[in-house]
Amino acid sequence: MNPVQPEQGEPGRAKRLKAATHGTHDRLDRSIMEAASFATIEGYRRFAEIQYHLHHAVAPLYADARLQALLPGLEGRQRLALISADLADVGSAIPAVDGASGPDGDVATGLGWLYVVEGSNMGAALLRKEAAKIGLSDDYGARHLAPAEAGPAAHWRAFTAALDAVALDPEEEARVVVGANAAFAHVQALVDARLSAAL
Repeated sequence: MNPVQPEQGEPGRAKRLKAATHGTHDRLDRSIMEAASFATIEGYRRFAEIQYHLHHAVAPLYADARLQALLPGLEGRQRLALISADLADVGSAIPAVDGASGPDGDVATGLGWLYVVEGSNMGAALLRKEAAKIGLSDDYGARHLAPAEAGPAAHWRAFTAALDAVALDPEEEARVVVGANAAFAHVQALVDARLSAAL
């Protein structure tokens, strides 16, 4: 895989993924907001536990040397330790991992999962404001929602620029989309089981 430029006028991979996952992404956003996850500390605990399950599932991707070579700074983007600290702050034990399926180790599929996980940083700004209303902050309980030092937009642009530059053949390209949709479905299943069921 060598960096290549997309043909002139062709949207980058990140924009294509946004279009390909629009439906699953919208459904997930609605599910989280309808569950009033940020109305109480208890609701936030359930949300943070979902975040832990997701970030535990993708932790191997952040440590994968192949993906690190394609996406500079990848290892430093991981937020699992921050989520663990947030759970401790709000009085929640580290959840037992239930063995739900995560990424399969394929690089192209992993790129799709990372697109979803890193993209969640862009929505974190709104969630951070909601967390502040129940007494949480960048230093207590909501560390994993804090923006990157460069700011969420710049942090995301750096990621998508690297993602767009990865050269993939058509079969690999299709697996990136499969991975992104699988990641959204994975989180949706967690939300349905842990947030929606609590309503």
